[in-house]
Amino acid sequence: MAKSSNKIVTKKIATKPRASATEGDDTAITAFALPPEPLSPEMAAYFEKCEEKLGFVPNVLKAYAFDNAKLSAFVAMYNDLMLAPSGLSKLEREMIAVAVSSHNRCYYCLVAHGAAVRALSGDPALGELMVMNYRAARLSPRERAMLDFAVKLTAEPWSVEDEDRAALRRAGFGDRDIWDIAAVAGFFNMSNRIASATDMRPNSVYHGQAR
Repeated sequence: MAKSSNKIVTKKIATKPRASATEGDDTAITAFALPPEPLSPEMAAYFEKCEEKLGFVPNVLKAYAFDNAKLSAFVAMYNDLMLAPSGLSKLEREMIAVAVSSHNRCYYCLVAHGAAVRALSGDPALGELMVMNYRAARLSPRERAMLDFAVKLTAEPWSVEDEDRAALRRAGFGDRDIWDIAAVAGFFNMSNRIASATDMRPNSVYHGQAR
């Protein structure tokens, strides 16, 4: 008797390579057709400084380049809040940026500032936790109080009261520090909404940084 064969012949199906999920992010930066103005001497120098220090110009700056006044104001506010002397460390300020952006689900800011948290902390997992759910991270009591306040200010600003400020003071923050926490949270709530409204795309290089 002939033996039956259970061998199954499979046919290979040719598939095209998948395009990168970030394809076009470095060229179609926003959904708007707003041609850039000639940069002022100050902003041209700032763009050159970005190229020298970072190796690229952040897309958010290119997005604002249609209006030199708006670009200059954005750069001045960003640099004051994120880089100027403060009772908050640069990492703490970046953590606020990511926790706020996570609540608002802002693609641009989560990618760009998630990379900053990874780089400043030297801990890639911390950057991922900030993006996904800061409450799952093993944070210090100071960091947890700071982020709880920033996210409450984002989600329910009308509900912030004296006890919320008192909790920050118990965690070691002074009044100037609390002002800075609020200012950074407020800035990124604004930035998140501009980025979402314009479909702003982050530089693709951010995705691989500090992994």
